[in-house]
Amino acid sequence: MSTKHELILRYIEGLAVGEKISVRQVAKALSVSEGTAYRAIKEAENQKLVNTIERVGTIRIEKKKKENIERLTFAEVVNIVDGVVLGGRDGLHKTLTKFVIGAMQLEDMRRYIDAGSLLIVGNRPRAHELALSAGAAVLVTGGFDVADEAKKLANELNLPIISSSYDTFTVATMLNRAIYDQLIEKEILLVEDIVTPLEETITFFPKDNVGHFNEVNQKTAHSGYPVIEKNGKLIGIVTSRDAVGKHESDLIEKVMTQHPITVSGKTSVASAGHSMIWEGIDLMPVVSDSGILEGIISRQDVLKAFQMTQRQPQQGEKIDDIVKGQMKAVPDHPQNVEFTVVPQMTNQFGSLSYGALTTLLTDVGNRAIKMRKRGESVPENMTIYFIKHVQLGSVVTVEPRILHMSRRFVKVDFDLFSESELIAKAMVMYQLFER
Repeated sequence: MSTKHELILRYIEGLAVGEKISVRQVAKALSVSEGTAYRAIKEAENQKLVNTIERVGTIRIEKKKKENIERLTFAEVVNIVDGVVLGGRDGLHKTLTKFVIGAMQLEDMRRYIDAGSLLIVGNRPRAHELALSAGAAVLVTGGFDVADEAKKLANELNLPIISSSYDTFTVATMLNRAIYDQLIEKEILLVEDIVTPLEETITFFPKDNVGHFNEVNQKTAHSGYPVIEKNGKLIGIVTSRDAVGKHESDLIEKVMTQHPITVSGKTSVASAGHSMIWEGIDLMPVVSDSGILEGIISRQDVLKAFQMTQRQPQQGEKIDDIVKGQMKAVPDHPQNVEFTVVPQMTNQFGSLSYGALTTLLTDVGNRAIKMRKRGESVPENMTIYFIKHVQLGSVVTVEPRILHMSRRFVKVDFDLFSESELIAKAMVMYQLFER
């Protein structure tokens, strides 16, 4: 049984791209309260199904595939540049293919403008008309208005004309930043990227017996299996450990583990992996908001995803990437690492920030563990019990020392030196993530 929230989201997904929606309209169409409709529309905005624009309203937009996440819609452009829509509102749902800065003669401009692009230009009426005629939208910088003829043409062609009070350079920078942020988002692996879907998942019903479980388990040898009701709602997990010593006529509902730890498709793989390590489980069901089973992920799936991510080239550079990019192995002591404090790694006082230091310690510890024992590790807790001011430009050497390693935990001690002076001491406890 779907919740009202899920019914509203499905209703919104079924709307035509470009259609306007409102809280009152959704509440009336589905006979729900306006509060329920409002919360569902906000969730649809988070899922990039709709976009809300001031003085325009909420518009159904095309949900982006992950491979096209960096492609902006004109509706998103309006919000990024704090813009006002002067014409062509019915085209706000469209996706722009590229943006062109109109800092050239009209004839030269013509070569760069094509259908689906966005011309960023100031108060140049002929350039506005040229772009619209070529199938491109227009972003007018400096807060200028446009001629009535251009607005009329924009409405006829469903091509937006947007006005922003920012200058051309600032607008281009803001759009680049938005695309860059979305490239970083594209690289974050989610559970939905690695899930084994429901149609490929072996499940049991509560009234199945242990005998049937043993037959299936001998053929597949999986670590566990979800237990679902007839409507697909997850109610438990059954493993071979649960069935050991049980009579073949015993029902699954009597031996299964109830209320298993679950995850949603939008959870990051890193977060799911951490939960699996923390709870000591090998299989995690993936469920919808109403608890309906959508698939499963295994510890092996997560481990493969971690390894694949490390091998892939990075398209967007995060603070972590900048910090890690400064790290170099010390030639005579390969376990030790050297780095230079660059501006991105400093706090407001110009010294090494705690955030950068945390990233460095975590990564150097991971590296030391891999040199001793293959496999992934996740930091569980960290203690920095001595630190001195480390100024911009300082060269710092990190010396990790593994104090204790068990089957599941590793304790690593760190000494940090700059110009042979001890500047920090720390200790990190890691959990090992093995197959």
